[in-house]
Amino acid sequence: MPNALIIGTGLGGLTAALRLSRRGYKVHMVEQYHQAGGRLNQLKKDGFTFDMAPSFFSMSYEFTEFINDAEIPMPFEFIELDPLYSVNFRDSGETYRIYKNLDKLANEFKAVEPDFRENIDKYLNSAGKFFHDSSDLVIKRNFRNIAEYILTLARVPWGHAPKMLRSFWSEVSKYFTSREVKETLSLVAFFLGATPFDTPAVYSLLSYTELVHDGYHNVKGGMYKIVEGLIKEMEKQDIDITFHTSIKSFEAQGDKVTAFIDQNDKKWEADIFVVNADAAVFRNKIMNKKSFSTQKLDKQKWTLAPFTMYLGIDKKLPELEHHAYFLGDNFKEYASKIFKNSISLDKPYYYVTNVSKYNEECAPEGQEAVFILCPVPDLRYKPDWSDQEELADNIITDLGNRINTDIKNHIVSKTIYAPPFWEKTFGLHRGSGLGLAHDLNQIGAFRPSNADEDYDNVYYVGSSTVPGTGLPMAVISSKLVVERIEKDYGPVHKKRTAV
Repeated sequence: MPNALIIGTGLGGLTAALRLSRRGYKVHMVEQYHQAGGRLNQLKKDGFTFDMAPSFFSMSYEFTEFINDAEIPMPFEFIELDPLYSVNFRDSGETYRIYKNLDKLANEFKAVEPDFRENIDKYLNSAGKFFHDSSDLVIKRNFRNIAEYILTLARVPWGHAPKMLRSFWSEVSKYFTSREVKETLSLVAFFLGATPFDTPAVYSLLSYTELVHDGYHNVKGGMYKIVEGLIKEMEKQDIDITFHTSIKSFEAQGDKVTAFIDQNDKKWEADIFVVNADAAVFRNKIMNKKSFSTQKLDKQKWTLAPFTMYLGIDKKLPELEHHAYFLGDNFKEYASKIFKNSISLDKPYYYVTNVSKYNEECAPEGQEAVFILCPVPDLRYKPDWSDQEELADNIITDLGNRINTDIKNHIVSKTIYAPPFWEKTFGLHRGSGLGLAHDLNQIGAFRPSNADEDYDNVYYVGSSTVPGTGLPMAVISSKLVVERIEKDYGPVHKKRTAV
């Protein structure tokens, strides 16, 4: 039975482990944190329970594909969101609820966009065509080289080509006139860790996935139930995890790595290795590749860094939606300057999850667990976070004003994680929240490969390799890396698993 070592226990690593186990590999995992999940993690404190980062996901059918491939039961329960989220504007005080039902959605925007219903159909029809013409062809496959990737792109109908030349903002502006609608639809660009002004229009396909194709989902009991459910299935298959283990170096013979070495000089040997750390950072820090030096990584485009807060509130907050975005009145200026820290954060834009609204067990009775995420510059542009309490206070004050509730004086638990925490804890380059950005020159075959350039038995899965960032992309990434391993090493006997 061949052995596989997986370094890192994010969603890509966990799903790769179960896919490989089903194929007959003996799998072991190592993790530097104290519990599994990577950024899909959990914080428990003062009687409150928080999901640390991802709070909902789309493309739930990718989980269905995964469990069918791994031959396991679905280990958690989906909850479809309706409304998907709400958007509040600081200047007008208006709140819009985003429904998948397009008639209800049109009613939300009738005062600012009278022709919304007609135009949303046109916009989503265009986005949907691109999604179906490109998803399986481009996103869900491996590429041996850039030439093969470009030839594959040529098979996408040429009518979509203009989407590669204009921004997401330009795309929505073709169909809508009100800033409220344009800013709301553009929020999906921030899900990629970027802004709609530097995100290509091709990502309008995300509007289709959220409003038509699959919507957004949460998990009963919180998002960390995904990790807990996968670990239970791994236990059935004797897949073990060793925690508090940081990889520092490796040994190789010829074109194969023989072992990775941890902080205690222990050698972890295997036949194949799958790295679920950031694919670009690992190539730099551990594999010592000159083409991935820190200087070269700094010149690439990275996603925004997360500034996160986890608040325990000693009262219920019925005014606060389950998922809510709070925007200001200077969207274009803010978005264009936030990356390089050239705008004040005294009136930040941010996202809030009222965790306990539908998962009451996450807070003591009569109280709320609230998660806040504010996209901020990475450590290249803002290395000093001694002002994190000031930013936290600005957000808390603003949120209290928006929902007409004194939040500040009802906080009984507060935890702040600024970019230095995310860089150190999860090995994220300069604290970038979602890894490499998704510019056209950093996607597909232009993204770091899921196969190592020098060693035949080292592979990568996760955000900074193919196909990209986000929970469903991590699941697809595990599918792609296992396909590549099978192609390189041939089939191993198929293992019957317990269901």
